[in-house]
Amino acid sequence: MSTPNSNDGKTPISFEFFPPRTEQGRENLQATWRELATLKPEFFSVTFGAGGTTQDGTFDTVKAISTDCGIEAAPHLSCVGSTRDNIAALLQQYKDAGIKRIVALRGDLPSGMMSTGEFAYANELVSFIREQHGDHFHLEVAAYPEFHPQANSPDEDLANFVRKVESGANSAITQYFFNADAYFDFVERCEAVGVEVPIVPGIMPITNYTQLARFSDACGAEIPRWIRQRLAAYENDEASLLAFGHDVIVELCSELLDGDAPGLHFYSLNKSGPTSRIVRDLGLA
Repeated sequence: MSTPNSNDGKTPISFEFFPPRTEQGRENLQATWRELATLKPEFFSVTFGAGGTTQDGTFDTVKAISTDCGIEAAPHLSCVGSTRDNIAALLQQYKDAGIKRIVALRGDLPSGMMSTGEFAYANELVSFIREQHGDHFHLEVAAYPEFHPQANSPDEDLANFVRKVESGANSAITQYFFNADAYFDFVERCEAVGVEVPIVPGIMPITNYTQLARFSDACGAEIPRWIRQRLAAYENDEASLLAFGHDVIVELCSELLDGDAPGLHFYSLNKSGPTSRIVRDLGLA
């Protein structure tokens, strides 16, 4: 999976951003991607709101990144609540702009919307992209080592993932997690049913306990009790919380890389400092 943007033959890394909503946010994000670009990531990804609520912001951010620093930028594309015509138009827009990588997702229904639209699942979106554009796009899809919170069982969730791969996904990025065993178990189960695409672990730096707990409860990512207890104890001691969180994530990444994870994808939350320190301490810079 080596590209001209990879970090000199070392482990492929990538970083995720969300579209800023203010001019100050855009300036801050530009400073962030310029700093992280020095780490030679394989690509940056930019999220896409439910039902396309940040569609313009996603497109503008992807274009700005590609123009400014030359690193490949991959828009997230959420299909829920959308139509085939809307998705087709957006795909053509990305193709015309020179975009060659997309993170293809089902996404969540916006509040108050009752219909999933013309796409019910991410595998249908992957199939549609392949029908429309063949192999033009490198397609990333989501994977859930601790299984999706809406899945009825791990086996059902695995079957959903397999369908996305069989529909034409090139690789996968996982939901973040803090238990390496969950990732390795998921990869083994995928290999057992014939999945061969790279499954890249998603990594969430720990910088704010309250925010992390809220995110994790919403997406089903388990924070081990010993980590929760330590973070709660440091809630009013930012320096200790950041130091502890950094050590936890560096150890997690080291374990993943020692177990032959094919790369690392960092949920940067539009900040460069915490992620950059992790990458440098791992010796990947």
